[in-house]
Amino acid sequence: MKKKVFSLTTASFLVATSVFAEEPTVESIRSSLDMTWIMIAALLVFFMHAGFSMVESGFTRAKNALNILMKNFLTISIGSILYFLVGYALMFGESQYGLFGTKGFALIGEGDQVGFFVFQAVFAATCATIISGAVAERMKLSSYMLLTVVMTGFIYPIVGHWIWGGGWLSELGFIDFAGSTVVHLTGALGAFVAVLFLGARIGKYTNGKVNVIPGHNIPLGALGVFILWFGWFGFNGGSSLAADPELVPHVIATTLLAASSSIVITALYTHLRYKQIDASLTLNGALAGLVSITAGCANVSFIGSIVIGAVAGVILVESVQFIDRVAKLDDPVGAISVHGICGIWGTIAIGFFDVSNGLFYGGGASLLGIQSLGVLAVIAWTIVTSFIFLFLLTRFSSIRVDEEVEIQGLDFAEHGSSAYELRESYLSQNTEQSNNSFGAGLIERLNNLHASAKSNKYTVH
Repeated sequence: MKKKVFSLTTASFLVATSVFAEEPTVESIRSSLDMTWIMIAALLVFFMHAGFSMVESGFTRAKNALNILMKNFLTISIGSILYFLVGYALMFGESQYGLFGTKGFALIGEGDQVGFFVFQAVFAATCATIISGAVAERMKLSSYMLLTVVMTGFIYPIVGHWIWGGGWLSELGFIDFAGSTVVHLTGALGAFVAVLFLGARIGKYTNGKVNVIPGHNIPLGALGVFILWFGWFGFNGGSSLAADPELVPHVIATTLLAASSSIVITALYTHLRYKQIDASLTLNGALAGLVSITAGCANVSFIGSIVIGAVAGVILVESVQFIDRVAKLDDPVGAISVHGICGIWGTIAIGFFDVSNGLFYGGGASLLGIQSLGVLAVIAWTIVTSFIFLFLLTRFSSIRVDEEVEIQGLDFAEHGSSAYELRESYLSQNTEQSNNSFGAGLIERLNNLHASAKSNKYTVH
């Protein structure tokens, strides 16, 4: 009896298969392969948030590591929901005057675009999390999350619509294949404005001196850089939006070459400038090369990608020096330099190195002008909107934690715990600080830690 039932069941499946199955076509197979590649790329980009978490926590102090981890988890979660509800429609909905989209809120009427939405949602969260590192160790978690809401729900989608959603910049011919401007520059500009409002960490600048505040775990930061580099192959390669057997390998190759070139040049340049290879700057050099090639990874040659990455390595070192020592903007992880200055360079570089219309390939200066205009427009939009939001927010409450909280560390104040179970050492440190002048004591300890360093040497943390 059991054998008969099994035979009948098997036969029914075979009959159903023969009746209802559709013969696969070349088009359906191609569509399936394209969507599979996009989903793999989306997961790689999602995994980049682990890299951001490691870089930010490793390049800052142990007493704030848990707070940084929570910011990154909340960023990807809140960013995905906001982008689903509002951001996607503003970015890719039916265009109004080339400025913003108007359809597709909560993906209504966009059921066939779910895969594309997932890929774009992890990009939106990446833009927001760039801010996290720059404001580390002193910004209230609640204030940071409100800024994330505005960034993923409004500021970033408008920029995306201008460039990727059929907006006015795309109509002009602006090129940003995977987001040097759309993602990285936009996030860095939000970070820049937030740092202006926050000010520097306690002890960073005193009596005209720039004091090094070392990160607690550079190997952890290095692991984060490797994760980001790995995820970047999906970040750039997935932006092809198809499993193109010619385009995807080219994009991945230029991504690899630019990052490698930037690392080598950053190492050599820091050795020339400081008489030794600076490890943390070299780690950031990898990210500088990746950010720089993101805009033109599909449009430049392999040699062009190497040159773009090499220039990014020098730009990184000099911009970090300028931002920290001249502008006196306290950016613990170098996010403004890596994602902002190098994002600008990568976008402008297309005007020179684009193999079809670049200046170095006989295309004239037209594309260079369009790229420059696009960068200026995004700078103006993001700075103004971020400034207005943070200005209004600070009218109601401070966005910075209290001095005592900053000294103790945000882990205990914001989360009631610690990443490394260092409660006793924190308490003893705070007790000692309460009996002495905090400012003088901290500066003395910081400078003693680095007394053996060259007087003109600077390290990013």
